[in-house]
Amino acid sequence: MLYLRTLIFCLLGLVLALQYALWFGKSNVVDFFHLRQLVVELEKENLSLRERNDRLHADVNEIKNRVEAIEARAREHLGLILPGETYFQVVPAEDDHEALRPQ
Repeated sequence: MLYLRTLIFCLLGLVLALQYALWFGKSNVVDFFHLRQLVVELEKENLSLRERNDRLHADVNEIKNRVEAIEARAREHLGLILPGETYFQVVPAEDDHEALRPQ
């Protein structure tokens, strides 16, 4: 009977020690749920970065295969003007109400 009580107390102590480690230890349940949420957020970010990467790859392939794409990029980003072309810049009024007001 004494051995049975000793065994029960030892097993109870072991269960309590394991529960303490599970809830308050280094890698506890709360950390697990925080890490799972972090994984979900990182997967969303990874998906958006993967989509952006795919768009950039498509742009690179288009530039490699089409001369017109190179010219369009140069016009858009670098202000390319070919010989014989005339450049017009339209500057909007600072305030549309001032432009419409009679003087």
